[in-house]
Amino acid sequence: MSDFTLSSLEAIVAARAKASPDESWTAKLVAHGQSKAAKKLGEEAVETVIAAISEDRAGLVAESADLLYHLMVVLKIADIPLQDVMAELERRTSQSGLQEKASR
Repeated sequence: MSDFTLSSLEAIVAARAKASPDESWTAKLVAHGQSKAAKKLGEEAVETVIAAISEDRAGLVAESADLLYHLMVVLKIADIPLQDVMAELERRTSQSGLQEKASR
């Protein structure tokens, strides 16, 4: 099993965001700003849904990877550390999903 984590991906995105947009897709997305990155995230979300509905296992794996990568880019641009998202997930899992939804 790989030691690669979402934290690993976050660190790679942060490093590549500092590169030249001519040399890095991540840097290019960051240079184009949140609107472009968020649009790309939305496209990847739709492609992930299509793969899931189609029961395309390989496609779902690939599109999920794209989705997570683009989410990391959006979070980077917004200056939101992955740890903030993980803390929110941890907070939500301290109660049942039904209780959590009712509290919103």
